[in-house]
Formats: sequence, C-alpha cells, structure tokens
Amino acid sequence: MIEYLRGKSIKWKIILPAVVFVVGIVTVYEIEVCNDRIYQEQKRMKTELNAVNYAQQMMSEMQEGAGITEIMEQVVTSRQGDGDYFSAVAENLTAKYVQSIQLAPEGVVTYIYPEEGNEAGKIDLIHDEERGEITRYGIDHDVIVMQGPFDLEQGGKGIAIRNPVFLKDENGEKKFWGLTIVIIRVPEVFDDSINKLTEFGYDYRLSKTSSPLTSEYKEISASGGTMEQPVVYLFDLGGCSWKLEVMPTDRWKMDHSSRVIIFSGLCIVILLTVLVAVLMGLAESRNRLKKLSDTDPLTGLLNRNGFDEQVDRYMQKHPREHCVCVELDIDDFKFINDLYGHSCGDRVLQQLAESMREMFPENAILGRNGGDEFCIILKNCVCKDVVEKIGQFTQLPRTFRYSGREHEFSISVGYAEAPVFAGNRTEILKNADTALYEVKLQGKHGCMAYNKNLQIVKRTQLGFGLNDISDYLPEAFLIYKADLDNDQILFSSREMICLAECSDMDEFLELTEGRFRNLVAPEERDSVENTVLKQAAEKAPGVIMHVDFLLNGKDGCKKSVAASSRLVENQYYGSIFYVVFSEKMNRHEG
Repeated sequence: MIEYLRGKSIKWKIILPAVVFVVGIVTVYEIEVCNDRIYQEQKRMKTELNAVNYAQQMMSEMQEGAGITEIMEQVVTSRQGDGDYFSAVAENLTAKYVQSIQLAPEGVVTYIYPEEGNEAGKIDLIHDEERGEITRYGIDHDVIVMQGPFDLEQGGKGIAIRNPVFLKDENGEKKFWGLTIVIIRVPEVFDDSINKLTEFGYDYRLSKTSSPLTSEYKEISASGGTMEQPVVYLFDLGGCSWKLEVMPTDRWKMDHSSRVIIFSGLCIVILLTVLVAVLMGLAESRNRLKKLSDTDPLTGLLNRNGFDEQVDRYMQKHPREHCVCVELDIDDFKFINDLYGHSCGDRVLQQLAESMREMFPENAILGRNGGDEFCIILKNCVCKDVVEKIGQFTQLPRTFRYSGREHEFSISVGYAEAPVFAGNRTEILKNADTALYEVKLQGKHGCMAYNKNLQIVKRTQLGFGLNDISDYLPEAFLIYKADLDNDQILFSSREMICLAECSDMDEFLELTEGRFRNLVAPEERDSVENTVLKQAAEKAPGVIMHVDFLLNGKDGCKKSVAASSRLVENQYYGSIFYVVFSEKMNRHEG
C-alpha cells in the first residue's frame, strides 16, 4: 500500500510539472499569438493611414495637372476660342511632369506646347480609333476624362487629361468648342509621394483603369516588391478608378526583439495588464485620430470627410425621415482675404461657424466643405418648418473688426429637402448647391429653397464682382498697376470718383488720363512715386502701406487724403495695388 501511494506521488510529481509546463507553454504561445495580432493591427493601421495620406497627395498632384486644362478653358472662354495667346499661357503653366499642353478646336489637336518633339500629337481625337470613344464620352457628359497610361514616343509613359470646352453662341446656347488637353508624364507626376513612401519603408503599386469605359486596371508605377496582403485604397479621379496598394518593405513579420521580451519571463498578470493597456491605447488612438481626421482645425466643425460620413450614416439609418440640407458661403470672401488679409478671413470663418452652432440645434450636422463653404443637415424636419429660421440666420447682422473699425459681411444660403428631391447625400447637396448658386446669380445675401424648376448647372468658382465693390464699399477705392511707367487705373469705385469731384467714370478717366500719378498734386508726385516704387521693388504682397498726399481733383480742387494700399500679384495684370482713400479730416486717428 505504501509502495502504491509512493508510486502515485511520484506519478503526480511528474504529471503536475508536465501539466504546468504544458499550460505554461500554451499560455506563452497564446500570449505570443495575441501580441503578434496586436502588432499586426498596429502596423496595418499605420499602413492604412499612410496609404490614405499618400493616395490623397497623389490625387492632389493629378488634380494640379487637371487644373492646367481648367485654366486653359478659362483662357479659351475669356477669348471666345481665340488661340493666339496659347503659347504664352501654356509656357507659364508647364511643369517638370508635363509632356505637352494642347488645344483641340472641334476635337482636332491644333496647338501643342512645346511643339518640338510632340508633332505626332496633332490628330482628330473625336474620330481617332483609340481615343475617339473616350473623347466623345467626355464631351457628351461634359466631364474631364483621363486616358492611359500609354507609351510616349519620347520614352516613358503618360496620361492624357482632356477637358471639353463649351462656349455660348449669339443665342446664348451652349455649343461645343473643343478640348483643352495636358499630357502628364507618369510616374514623374507622383515623384514626391512615391519617394516619401519608399523613404518610410513601404513597397507600393499604383494602378488605374485605362479610361472611364473600362474596368481593367493597368499598372502605372510600382516599387518592384511582391504584394503580400497589401493595404488597398481605391479612389476615383478623372472618371477612372485608381488603386494604391501599400505594404511594409519588411512584410508583416513581427519584430523578433518583442518575442524575446515575451519569452524572457513576464508573468501572466503583467502580460494581461500590458495587453489591456495596449488595447485601450489603440482604441483611444484610433478614436483620437478619427476625430482629428474628421474635424476642421480652424472652425471646429466637421470637415468634408467627417460631414459626409455622418450624413451617410444618418440617411442610411433613417431612409424615410425628412431632413433639410443647407449650403452657404460668405459673399465676396476673396475680397475680404485680399483687402484685409487671411488672418482676418480666418476670424470671419470662425465667427460664422460659431453663429451656426448658436442658431441650429445640437442634433444638426454642421460641416465646412472647405474655403468659405459650409453645409448643414437639419434632421427630422421639412423646409416649411425651418424656412423662418434659415431666413433669420441669413439676415443676421455680421461684422468683423479690422484696424479698430467694424466692417460688414453677408452670406448666401441655398437649401433642399430630402427625400422629396433627393434620395442620398450627393443629390441633396447638389440640390442645395444649385439653390445657393441661384442666390448668387440674383445678387447674393439671400436664401432660397431648391425646386425642380432650378436648372442644375456646373458650379463655377464665385469671386467678388467689381460692381459689388462700387455699390457697397463705404470708402473711395482704386485698383491700378504697380508700374511707374504704366500706372494704369484698372478700376475706380463710385466713392473715388466723387472724391475727385467728378460726376462719372468718363470724367474721372479724362481728369487722370487713366493714370494714378495724375491723381497726386504735381508738387508731391516725386515723393509719392518714390514710396510706391520702394514697395513695388520689395515685392511684399499683403503688407499695408500708408501714405498721405494732396489729391488733384477736378477744376484744381486739392484734398488732403490718407491712402492705404496693398500690393497684390494678379495672374492677368502682374503686380497691382489695391488702395483705399479717405479725407484726412474724416480719418479716425488711433
């Protein structure tokens, strides 16, 4: 019996350590597996963030190329299709990644810059076997389209960006004029993004569909590494689908030093504690990054991505619930930035965002699209429920302070109801934007509800109008070229004309002979011109210069005035001065 018990004891002495050993090995193994998974999640999340970041950077780089076609479209439109200035404009737009810039009146490539080495590009795009179908698609849908990558005769690969241009005939009807085209060299256009991805230890592959009419992806650029479970980011640009695949150069392998630490003897309690802390840290970091990525840093409102996400989530959860989408922007915001500076413009944006929070309920979704454009979703309501509140919000007195003085500004508002005219976010935003654009066309500073009679048109960027300056600026205002040999007056406000004792613009131009220097009394011209020459030579846009002088008015009338000017670079006129005048006797001191 004793021998039996002794045998049992020895047996348990062997079994229990073995069980503990096995359990210990299994526990360590499970901890290692769990830790490896966490490491992979961290690495993958970091890779995802980098993929999104560099994909958006690539989108921006390609949009710069597309922007060249839009600038050429503006030149063609402003000159009613006259291409005489093509070479001069194209030369200023050429970048290192641009193979050529082209104009194709009626679809036939006629102008090419630089022409040397690109002569083969002069073809009939609409009827060309390889290019005709996609070209006609862009014209029929009035959209910018991309085609490629394709081999360039000069070597390398390129992507063609084609922008259909429409002019209005004598009856005001929209008529196809032709195409503005830029050939982008790839992957040269993505050099910055690709170099940074490689520097940070990533392999990548960038592909796109050949055109909006195909679904097959073609590789544009790749680091050469084999893609093993890469992070994939898809985006649309120029009617084509793009795909960026990214993975770490060292693949998804776990750092061996981490395993050494795990096997070095950390106890289960510490490991569990560390595990919980890591998981909580990951969750907190994810939430913090998510909030940062969805919030506009200047106003504290949702940015476009965050706004779109929340609206999509709301409309998917409540597909039958009525809501009102509001689009608004600041009237003549570019004028505020140009005349008073971007810091003043930022304060205006912040004031508007704060008034949105105060006026609209907490459950409303408030966002900033970018620039001076804002959007709001008012939940569980119809237009008639909120029309009064929107009107009150539009007409609220709004001012900003600059140099000790208050200046007024206003907003324009368009709004639309879902699901009456729209079934998703894109449609309701488009409807609200159409109503906003109609307000702009009718003189700004108003609000309007969308209705089916409003024509949805392509929204162009709205700047300030010179007539608005004439009508609303409370002081005399002048714009002239910063060139002492040709200080041509480009614009004068009504107050300026009155200050010079003139009755209209013709009389004012006759008095000044169209030059700023003739507004200055002869005895002070040298002093004033030296001051102006100094600022023009220093090329300091944004700096405000103050100068006092005698203004030479009609019939020998001379007035002591204070002039505040700012030098601005303009793409059409070069260096110009914006000048505000006030009689010194009326000027508010300090």
